[in-house]
Amino acid sequence: MLEIKDLKAKIEGQEILRGVSLEVKKGEIVALMGPNGSGKSTLSSVIMGSPDYEADGKIIFENEDIAELSADERAKKGIFLSFQYPSEISGVTVANFLRTAYNARFGGNISVLEFRKLLKEKMALLKMPSDFADRYLNEGFSGGEKKKSEILQLAILKPKLAILDETDSGLDIDSLRTVAEGVNMLKKENPEMSVLLITHYQRILDYIAPDRVYIMLEGKIAHEGKADLVHKLEKQGYAWLNEE
Repeated sequence: MLEIKDLKAKIEGQEILRGVSLEVKKGEIVALMGPNGSGKSTLSSVIMGSPDYEADGKIIFENEDIAELSADERAKKGIFLSFQYPSEISGVTVANFLRTAYNARFGGNISVLEFRKLLKEKMALLKMPSDFADRYLNEGFSGGEKKKSEILQLAILKPKLAILDETDSGLDIDSLRTVAEGVNMLKKENPEMSVLLITHYQRILDYIAPDRVYIMLEGKIAHEGKADLVHKLEKQGYAWLNEE
């Protein structure tokens, strides 16, 4: 599904990614962990095509090198990025935003009534109140509501690859459980969807079980392992990696 080869990236002359290589197979859930400043969020932005970074290397998605494609072209191909800090858009309702995104993603012009039906189904699946759709996007939302809004986007857009950048950031335990249940529900509904889950902590991985785990340090992949690697990190931190 996704293969990154020797990816480097810098911003304003500062090198952040120093030759990252990893892969996410079709239908896999892959966790990417690492301390603050290791380059995890930069990697997600570069995969998505952020113009803020000067990047070099291969980003292969479904056997096509997409490194030269714009962010909107990558989104249309089925790549979704859940932001760590979602933006507020005053005057644009959640429903209108999602309908526009849906039409862009699938190249159609779904009617308001048809889309409302789809939106209602997905909101019911995620146990979201019906008035959520008519609120302005992220305006006045709590941290948990912003993350739930992004999971709703995930449900509507049905990406082939979902990159979840610190979806657990700032969530209390109830909101974390709700968001994780939403991701698991959508994964069950669409088993071929691949997920790259970026996080600092084990706690979300108690609810969303990864198939494999990558650890990132100082702009490089320092270690790769199976799900039990998460528990080793929780007990020992990252210091042991510097001893290898």
